[in-house]
Amino acid sequence: MKHYEYHDVNFRGTISRVRYTTTNQAGETREKYANIYLPYGYDQPDAPAQYDILYLMHGGGGNPDAWLDCSKVKNMLDYAISEKEVAPLIVVFPSYYKEQISRVGSPDKDVERGHVSFFQKELTEDLLPAVEKAVRTYAEDVTPEGLRASRMHRAFGGFSMGAATTWFAFTNHLDYFSRFVPLSGDCWEIEGQGGLSKPQETAKALRDCAVRSGYGTDAYFIFTATGTKDFAYEPLTAQVEAMRQYPDVFAEGKDLSQGNFHYLLAEGEVHAYESVYHYLYNFLPYLFDGLGK
Repeated sequence: MKHYEYHDVNFRGTISRVRYTTTNQAGETREKYANIYLPYGYDQPDAPAQYDILYLMHGGGGNPDAWLDCSKVKNMLDYAISEKEVAPLIVVFPSYYKEQISRVGSPDKDVERGHVSFFQKELTEDLLPAVEKAVRTYAEDVTPEGLRASRMHRAFGGFSMGAATTWFAFTNHLDYFSRFVPLSGDCWEIEGQGGLSKPQETAKALRDCAVRSGYGTDAYFIFTATGTKDFAYEPLTAQVEAMRQYPDVFAEGKDLSQGNFHYLLAEGEVHAYESVYHYLYNFLPYLFDGLGK
């Protein structure tokens, strides 16, 4: 695995915000925002007319600022794009919490699972239309039909509970997203920490969703990772081992340029943004370029 080191980059992207309205579990209206990374040159006359887009979710207790506050992810994006390691893309940092404040106190597994599960409705009905109306993506319009038609140019990823959110996006919204980047977190589709407690059932649920979608292995891609000293190591590894029993659906390539299923295990890395943004750095060159276009 390549580790990213800070670089003084001359060509820097910008951070803007989009605000939108959604509802919480009680049906009450809530105003929310997501941060949006726009690559250098986005506002220039010769800029591309369309951009691939990655939605990147925070972990438990976080908010839309968490990735930007807790890691060098923006500098990494600026550098990777400037050095042409990655084609210019848009990155969105949303939140699965409905209230303006982040979680207070220790996490409650069932409560957190409820948040990320309920967020799936907001994701496609509120967040995607608000964001992709504001920026230039491959969606010709922000109707469900327009968003689904552009799925090959849209990814979802996240750290920790953001990874659980990502697995939920896979099981709920394969028709809206084609790329998935769950970092240091297992799938909670069956139950909280189901990757550990019920790895076989979890893997089968993921397999069944992929089969029901009707998409082939060239139409969805999973890039997942964790560290050997991360507490997500045991549940995610158990889940990955179970997923490997379905090579017809999760085709693990010899390297990141092959197959549609990849597991990066980083020696000594822990459960922190300062670890997982390195995983993202390794995945980004393969996330869209040359895959399924």
